[in-house]
Amino acid sequence: MFEVSMLISSVCGLLVAAWLLWRAQKQGELQALAGFAIMMAIWCFGHVALFQGYEQTGIHIILANPLMPTFFLHFAIRFVYSGTVKEAWLRRLAKTLPWFYVTSIAVVLQSWWVDAGAASQTLDTRSFFVFTDAGAFNLVYTILMGMLAHGVLLFGWYRHAGNKKRSILAMFGVGAWGLLLATSFIFPSLGISWFPYPMLLLPTYLLLLVYAVVRYQILSVNAFANRALLWLAMMLVILCLISVISVVSGRVGLQALANVPSWQLWLYSLLTLVVSVLIYQPLNRLISRLIYPGAVLNEQVLDTWSTQLKEAHDWTGLISVGERLLSSQIRQNIRIDVQNHHKDTLEEERALALIVNRSEQGWHSVLVGWNDASPGMRLTAEVFGSLFSTSCGLLERSLALAVAERKRLDEQHLVELGSLSAAVAHELRNPLNIISMAAYDAPPETRQHIQTQLKRADRLVSDMLVYSGGLALHKTMVPLRALVASIVAQSNLGEIECQLDIADTIELPADYQRVQQVFINLIDNAVAFLRNQAQGKLAIQAWQSNDAVVIQVHNNGPRIDSALTGEVLFQPFVTKRAGGSGLGLAIVRRILDAHEGRIFHRSDAGWPVTFELSFPLPMSTSADDIEPGAVPEIGN
Repeated sequence: MFEVSMLISSVCGLLVAAWLLWRAQKQGELQALAGFAIMMAIWCFGHVALFQGYEQTGIHIILANPLMPTFFLHFAIRFVYSGTVKEAWLRRLAKTLPWFYVTSIAVVLQSWWVDAGAASQTLDTRSFFVFTDAGAFNLVYTILMGMLAHGVLLFGWYRHAGNKKRSILAMFGVGAWGLLLATSFIFPSLGISWFPYPMLLLPTYLLLLVYAVVRYQILSVNAFANRALLWLAMMLVILCLISVISVVSGRVGLQALANVPSWQLWLYSLLTLVVSVLIYQPLNRLISRLIYPGAVLNEQVLDTWSTQLKEAHDWTGLISVGERLLSSQIRQNIRIDVQNHHKDTLEEERALALIVNRSEQGWHSVLVGWNDASPGMRLTAEVFGSLFSTSCGLLERSLALAVAERKRLDEQHLVELGSLSAAVAHELRNPLNIISMAAYDAPPETRQHIQTQLKRADRLVSDMLVYSGGLALHKTMVPLRALVASIVAQSNLGEIECQLDIADTIELPADYQRVQQVFINLIDNAVAFLRNQAQGKLAIQAWQSNDAVVIQVHNNGPRIDSALTGEVLFQPFVTKRAGGSGLGLAIVRRILDAHEGRIFHRSDAGWPVTFELSFPLPMSTSADDIEPGAVPEIGN
């Protein structure tokens, strides 16, 4: 048993070392751990050589054990010296690693020179390694190197966090297990004639050590560990079951079974378990084909579905790819509807369809028209529907992120454009002032024409500064009637008739200067269209409704072209006014948005042109909750 265990440990060490070197990918700590596994494999093989009668070879191999903790020290330094842990003493220790290897090799050579080991015949007449008096230095040096390596790991556990800290803690647990197993190795050297049963479990030490290191770095190893643990648990269950059968079978009359050695029963059961594991997958596929004929579902098919569905970048593409994949798999034309609820129509048409809907719980799929389909086809469609629903959720989130990113870029572009507009507007002031001063010497008619165009340019510059600048609100309670009346009094109305229907008690929680700009722009626009029109009328009325102040500005000028109504009317540089900047209504809209209010054009208020504004009061929940209600009628 000991020889078999050492041989298994040796083979495991070589396999683990090969796997670590394959996965190392220039990771120094894994390469050092692979060296430790190789040295452990060689050390275990030395015991096998002893058992086979090659005493001198086995002794020399076992006396090379100082190289094992040296490789482990190399691994510990590399593992700890990473990330945020860059201690100077660790760097210096790493630079001295070649000297540690040289010293370990010197200790091994010295041990060979002084015959630090010998073979004992005390255990079942089989040779076993023991240290001589000259081998004490070899043993002490090996122990000190192991303590130094674990000291470095202890420092790493103190300084690191997260998965590194968890890995080091697991390594200490595995190290304690390894120390318990290796203790029996020195019993014969101390004169204790006791069979080293703990060393039979040495293969577990190496596997557990490597798993503790790589479980957080190489996630695929966890799946292997899961299967290995399942195997181990099943073998233990079989062992316990065989022990119970051996005890009970004789008492119930099964003497022939009771006479079979327990180890044979356990070996037969283990062989049965291995055969069962090997034939499980083929039998599972065969039974699935019998129960679900026509359904060919495996990891390759699922990976193909998942990969191609992820390549779709919009809903049309996703539906097209889904229909193609499912139709190809089932060999029938399949229709896929996303958020379609016309199931009755589909059933009447007897069409095979996959309906994918979104609810509060997420996306889910429903099969429609599959009553006559085979179980295999239904299973394939259900699995595909589940995968397609997941893809719908991923696409929905991807599109939402894309919209948010576009909005962010648009806002950034607007900020840059606003800064540029403000800079250009400021720079235009200087040449305009120079032109204005130079116009004083021009003839009166020319000077008047220049002054008219300068006023137009100055208004455009002012509007650009207002529109591109930031809106910092300083809210106060603004008396609405007094504000509007003062603006009307300062406006050049001429023959235009103006009516105000605003109660003296109405007050707005708003920025006085900004609200003043709103009414100046609206009244100037109206006057510009009414000035050359006979019997021009302007009416402004306000009332409080639904926790908001609603204001309507009417005029009987020409109706606004239907192509300009809606959101287009409030965009910059959209105007039909001669000499207008195209920024007046855009500025009004921006000021209303800053006050969490709203403005829109109405054609159903009994006037050719009506602009309705709403300013929410402090207790208002939302400006969108305000509905235009019945208002006092002002005659046109």
